[in-house]
Formats: sequence, C-alpha cells, structure tokens
Amino acid sequence: MNQKFHVNGMTCSACSARVEREVNKLEGVQSVNVNLLTNSMTVEYEQDTTDSSKIIQTVTDAGYAASLFVREAAAAPQKAEKSAGVMDDEIKGMKTRLIISIAFLVPLMYVAMYHMLEDWFGLPIPRFMLSFFHGPQNGITFAFTQLLLLLPIVYVNRKYFQVGFKTLAKRAPNMDSLIAIGSAAAIIYGIFAIFRIGYGLGYGDTETVNRYLMDIYFESAGNILTLITLGKYLETRSKGKTSEAIQKLMDLAPKTALVIRGNEEVEIPVEDVAVGDLIIVKPGQSIPVDGVIVEGSTAVDQSALTGESIPVEKQAGDQVIAATINKSGYFKFKAQKVGSDTTLAKIIELVEEASSSKAPIAKLADKISGIFVPVVIGIAIVSTIVWLLLGQSFEFALSIGIAVLVISCPCALGLATPVAIMVGTGKGASHGILIKSAEALETAHKIDTVVLDKTGTITEGHPQVTDILAVGGVTQEQLLEVAASIEKPSEHPWPKPLWKLPPKQALVLKRWSSLPPYPGGAL
Repeated sequence: MNQKFHVNGMTCSACSARVEREVNKLEGVQSVNVNLLTNSMTVEYEQDTTDSSKIIQTVTDAGYAASLFVREAAAAPQKAEKSAGVMDDEIKGMKTRLIISIAFLVPLMYVAMYHMLEDWFGLPIPRFMLSFFHGPQNGITFAFTQLLLLLPIVYVNRKYFQVGFKTLAKRAPNMDSLIAIGSAAAIIYGIFAIFRIGYGLGYGDTETVNRYLMDIYFESAGNILTLITLGKYLETRSKGKTSEAIQKLMDLAPKTALVIRGNEEVEIPVEDVAVGDLIIVKPGQSIPVDGVIVEGSTAVDQSALTGESIPVEKQAGDQVIAATINKSGYFKFKAQKVGSDTTLAKIIELVEEASSSKAPIAKLADKISGIFVPVVIGIAIVSTIVWLLLGQSFEFALSIGIAVLVISCPCALGLATPVAIMVGTGKGASHGILIKSAEALETAHKIDTVVLDKTGTITEGHPQVTDILAVGGVTQEQLLEVAASIEKPSEHPWPKPLWKLPPKQALVLKRWSSLPPYPGGAL
C-alpha cells in the first residue's frame, strides 16, 4: 500500500533524514520518501505487517508530529486559499522576527564595536560612548548593556533553542542544534565574562578586566541568530512561491455549482456535488466536475487542460471536463466524476507527486545531512581540545569551537533541490507539461529528440492572427475597425493575439472602446 502523511516540526534536511531513517526501520516498510519542502512523507508498506498508526507513532517517537494526508480535491480552491493563508502567516511571523532581531542587533553591534569606528572609518567616537562604555571602570556597564540588547533577539528566536536542544536530547541533532549550541556557548561565556569583570573591578585587577572585556561574544550570538533568521525568512518566502503554480491549477476549478434538486436550481459548494446530479452551466462559467451533456449545446474552451486553441463544439452525449470554460451556450449535464476523481484533480495529484518525489541528487544530499550534524559537533569539540593542548587560552579555544558550529549550518542543503523540483514541475504544469517524477526531470537535460504522433500538437492555447488580407478596395485599418466593432458586443471568443499585431495596426485597436456596434451586422 502507498500512503501519504503530513509531517510537522522538520526544520532542516537532518530532520527529514532522521524521519526517513526511523520509518525505514519498521518491518514491512518497502520505501520512504520524506519531502522537507512540502512537509510530507510517502510510505510504501505491506498492510499485513504494519499500518499507518505504527508509522505515525514512529515519527512521533522521533520527535516530530505526523498525520494522514487527506485529499480534498473537490474543494481545491478552498484548500489552496487555506494553504496560502498558512504560508502567509508563516512568512509574516518570520518577517516580524527578522525586524525585531535587526532592530536590536544594530545598537548591539554599535555598543560592541564603537571603539573601532575611528580606526576603521575615521569617524570620531561620540562623547557619551566614552563616558558610559570606555575604559575598564565602565566594564560592567559595557558588558551588561550588550546582554540586555541581546535578550530580545534570543527571545524572538527561542525556537532554535527549543528544537535544537530537544533533538540533541533525543540523540538526533539537526541544524538547529548547531545554532543553539554555538549561540548558547557564546552567551554563557559572555555571562561568565561579566562575573570575571566584576571580580576584577572589586579587587582592582585591571588586567583581568581588560582581558575579559575583549572576550565578550554577545554580538556574535546576536549575529548568529539574526543572520540565520534572515536565511530562514528568505527560505520561507521561496517555499511560498514554489507552490504558486500548483495553486493556480487548483484555482481553475469553480467553488460552487448550480444543481437541479427537487425541480429547483440550487447553488451548492462544489465539494457537495454527487455523482448523478444534474448541473446547469451558463455562458462564461467554468464547468465544476466531469460529466456528460444531457441537454443543450455549446462551445467549450479546453485550452487550460488540453492546449486546444479553438473552443470545442459540444452537444448532448458529449463529455465535459471540470475547470474548462463554457464560452457560448446554455446546457445541462450529469455529473460522472466528482471530487478527487475529476480530470483536474488527477492532474493536480500527478503534479504534487512529482514535486514531492526525490531526484537522485536530492537523495545524495539527504545521506550527507544524516551524518553531517554529528560530524560537525565532533569537529568542533576536537578543534577546541587541540587548541587547548597547543597552549592557547580557554577563551580562544572556545571561540574556535563556536566558529566551527556556526559556520557549518547549511540549512539549504536539503531544500535547494526540492525547491528546484517543485518550481520546475509547477511551471511545467502551468504550461501544460506534466512531469511524472523528479528523476525524470533531472534526466530531461539528456533529451535531444522529441517525437510526436500525427495528432500531437504544441500550442499556446489560443488562436493567433498571423496575416490580414484586405480585398475589394478596403484598407487593413478599415477592416480591423469593422471587425473590432462587430466583436465588441459578442460572446464569440475573439483571438487574443490581435494585441500582438505590429505597432501601426495595434494603434488602431486602441480605439475599440469608442467604436459603436457596426450597423451592417456582419461582414
């Protein structure tokens, strides 16, 4: 059986690698595919050996939350709006965190680095800075002010510490663990330095005060958290944009349908339409579900799904597809496929599966992520010990360890490829190209020949005017004016590419809005 799950709480590629590894250990599980970008997991397993509840429990034991994926293709527009709303809230939250972090980081850096303004930029040091912060006598004020400015940054970014230390306790450290350990070490050592400065001032030990004034790393901790938050904000924005193409597909389906029930026309949500319902579609409306026409005739624009540039004539007995547009006539049809069975729902499902699948290069990135964090922590510890053995001070050795932890936070390692895949499959779908899997997309660069059968066509989805031939003493300008005047009050699908005419002819078309209907009736 192939089952899809939502997985919440993953923050980096190490998280997705851990979830995949733990679920793979279950007996009966044949394959696991975890997508960090969509927070989803697809598991293929034997129903006789395991079930979805065991899989969810395994993910929970690993420190994350999981639930069954429920497809609501019938309510695709509502689902798209809800998903977009959640993503907007997430982006807004990240933006607020970033603004607060920067607002406190700027004065923190100014206080910490004010003495370098003159050396680096030739700027004079403000007198109040010298009065309050300069010299060993102001050591406590200098250090404690930095701590106070750092606290709001730590508070708004506390999630790094909550997630990082939680996963570390479960012996499954991730990228947040590196951030938490690095910044926490800098903060703890800074507080230790404040006590040492106070001790030095109390006993008149100016050398100790000066030494620890140079070993305050509060600005480093603030920089770590703010820069990582900036990266997360940009990452969240990119995640929001990647699903836009799929949401556009979902938005093709109408939200309501006009159904005949009890000899009355009733407008109901499209998800409430049942197989066998008789549905009315008026000119200009989108068809809500798949079905067969029982009364009336029309021309249907199917270009969004089939690429056919000319509306297709339909009459009683012909099939109609959800999300296509009724261009002219009034008709009734009987619903045959609803919800997740419609053609549009199947296309959306195919695109989602392709975007959540993994390319070979993504699988390689996940393998690296699975061992990356423990290796980095090990290197940081070894680096600190080696510098201590070489005779360096504890402060210097600690700063080396912190630098290794902080600089080794490639959170994008597990996101770069999924983002590229989702953008590629989504853009392809919006242009009528359906990609079956990420592996197919990765190997597409090797294609050198495309073969189409005799009915295969590649179109823009609408007709295009290529030539205008005026005869009988009529100029091209007169012909265009007459044609535009006739088409203005008509429901007939006017070829969109008239807007793509050469500049001189396009100038004529700008006068459409002022033209009255052509009195001659027809050409």
